[in-house]
Amino acid sequence: MDPFCIADFGCSTGPNTFVAMQIIIEAIEDRFKKEGLTPEFQVFFNDLVSNDFNTLFASLPPERHYCAAGVPGSFHSVMFPKASLHFAYSSYSLHWLSKVPKEVTDNTSPAWNKGKIHHGGAKREVLDAYASQFAKDLDSFLNARAHELVDGGLMALLIPAAPDAIRESHTSTITEVECEVLGSCLMDLAKKGVVDEVKVHMFNLPVYFTFPNEVKALLKANENMDVQRMEILNIPGKQELFPNPTANVLYLRAVLQGVVEKHFGSGIVDELFELYGRKVADSSFFFDPENQDLIVIFVLLRRKMRT
Repeated sequence: MDPFCIADFGCSTGPNTFVAMQIIIEAIEDRFKKEGLTPEFQVFFNDLVSNDFNTLFASLPPERHYCAAGVPGSFHSVMFPKASLHFAYSSYSLHWLSKVPKEVTDNTSPAWNKGKIHHGGAKREVLDAYASQFAKDLDSFLNARAHELVDGGLMALLIPAAPDAIRESHTSTITEVECEVLGSCLMDLAKKGVVDEVKVHMFNLPVYFTFPNEVKALLKANENMDVQRMEILNIPGKQELFPNPTANVLYLRAVLQGVVEKHFGSGIVDELFELYGRKVADSSFFFDPENQDLIVIFVLLRRKMRT
């Protein structure tokens, strides 16, 4: 039989992707064994061209039950030939947008996000601009995967999100507050003359935390995929993962340093995250379990039969 092809979209550098691939392959192997079949597996690891694929492949598990290949490029476009994948997977990646909504950096737009770098805590027009870009990106992602998946092929998604109540109350998740604080640090550096204030106003993070009802509506509108299962998963509070300000700083720096450097250069990075660390240390908000309100949406989709 032909190889069973799996792709991880937004693989980063591991090790989480290797754990996920092992679980997926073991489940599929069990299914095939019941039918007396022993398939070979081909796993494709996809991420942006800037991803550290050298680290990824240097860390591959030696006892893996699959052949591995890297596929660099944006998952918002088609990355594989038509009907060539049997299973697609993406975890904690779809909150990254293909681009920052142009309205939030336009000083003539109602959605101009002056003094902020993210939609958290911003005015409604900013949130709507981010939501619109997310909808376009998710549609592009789903249509690209629909092209690549075989008829009946499956796709599992884990999407970081915020409770629907957050949108109604127009409050912020803990992750959005982190972005707000980082934005305030950039403004502090602008006031000190370390960076150009205009450049700060033009900087926004290409990250959007969606809502369950929003995802349901977007998935329902897609003509190529059937939702097999959708669950809301509550993740452990961040205070368990980041017990002190240093841990929080290291995490945020690892995630956002590249984006910051691309816009401002590398010269401000150390001072920026040192300042961020001091603000986190002075705030009790970050380590209060009541504020750990980020959730994850799990979705299992099946590719509809082509007509």
